Amino acid sequence: MTHGFNHVISESSKDEWLTPPHIIRALGQFDLDPCAPVNRPWEMASRHYTVDDDGLRQPWEGRVWCNPPYGAETFKWMNRCAEHGNAIGLIFARTETKGFHAEIWAKADAVFFFKGRLAFHHVDGTKAASANAPSCLIAYGQNNVAAIASSGLAGVLVKPIRATEDAASGCALSA
Repeated sequence: MTHGFNHVISESSKDEWLTPPHIIRALGQFDLDPCAPVNRPWEMASRHYTVDDDGLRQPWEGRVWCNPPYGAETFKWMNRCAEHGNAIGLIFARTETKGFHAEIWAKADAVFFFKGRLAFHHVDGTKAASANAPSCLIAYGQNNVAAIASSGLAGVLVKPIRATEDAASGCALSA
């Protein structure tokens, strides 16, 4: 067993897990899913890039849905969401990791923590067991914060208050 930036990787780990369709419906229409499965039983957005397209390198337009591969690449996708500025990402809530601090706490407009653990779906559409960690939605852009707030999904929405380091005193000051 090895550890990725966002989760524990075991021999049975795989990168393609589908978002439960009720979450997509609750959040409204997306223009692009840059890391969609090649074969999918339901659409996450109007347009899709798959692993064959290398969605990280493709142009992103409109409102983006991003359920990235859960592993060492997760925070590359979250960085791209932050750069794009109009996206919602779904990742494990590993709030203590360096990646979470760099790409979520430092850049996101809000983080939504689900009540309980999600049950993702296999690429054939069948429901899997509950995930091995809690999940969260990451909002980049105030329109996406509003979409999560009005979604009816069970959980807590948090808007980060970023602190700055006072180099002279070493004290953290509220920004």
